[in-house]
Amino acid sequence: MRIAVCIKQVPDSTRVKVDPQTGTLIRAGVPSILNPYDHYALEQALKLKKHHAGAELIVLSMGPPQAVSIMRLALALGADKGILLSDRAFAGSDTWATSYALALGLRKIGHIDLVLCGQMAIDGDTAQTGPAIAQQLRIPQITFCDSVSVSGRKLTAKQHIDGGHQVVEAALPVLCTMTMPHDYQPAYPAFLKIMQAQDKPFETWTAQDIGADTSCLGLEGSPTRVDRIFAPPAREKGEVFEGGAAELAQKLLEILRQENVLKP
Repeated sequence: MRIAVCIKQVPDSTRVKVDPQTGTLIRAGVPSILNPYDHYALEQALKLKKHHAGAELIVLSMGPPQAVSIMRLALALGADKGILLSDRAFAGSDTWATSYALALGLRKIGHIDLVLCGQMAIDGDTAQTGPAIAQQLRIPQITFCDSVSVSGRKLTAKQHIDGGHQVVEAALPVLCTMTMPHDYQPAYPAFLKIMQAQDKPFETWTAQDIGADTSCLGLEGSPTRVDRIFAPPAREKGEVFEGGAAELAQKLLEILRQENVLKP
């Protein structure tokens, strides 16, 4: 079995601030991390690899040269090969242009039985790239998966839905996007694994290498634009009142009248 996991380098959202004047993210001095949803997808792929003798796990990413750091992390965690799509032509790509490039990268890799993606990237929250890759590849997709397993040529996924879960099956090849438990704690490799990962295969491909039409990449190939990024307004501090029911009811009426919600 051959598994590919699409991963992305993102700014650490816990340390990102928004420029109030320009409405853009202030990335200077903010460390980059492996997108947590992709990290979880990678761990699910590693579990499959462990239970299927001879399985090969390839990680694919699109980003600047410094994204090599997350590729090395993925290799240290247990991936067999890393491929980074890096080219100035990719800069400014929206989810459609990104999925186009990643799909071409997956085609260049060759036969793949299963593609795993994180549900979404924490720097965009669109949840569009995974499904768009499946559409580009013309393969089935199962989104919002908590876990996946493979038996023969059949994949079984536990899919998160409103109010619970459902079990979905699909024939390989298939693409799944993975959700992330609220208490998820990413695994990190030991130092020895990090050193051993230096010897694992790693390649960088350009737009030309994957046979991309540059008019479908970057800002030119992106049908959508980010208009503005802003932090939600801070909530006003609430007040707590104590007392009996009649006293509290009277207090509430007074406040509602003061705020002109009720007429005196």
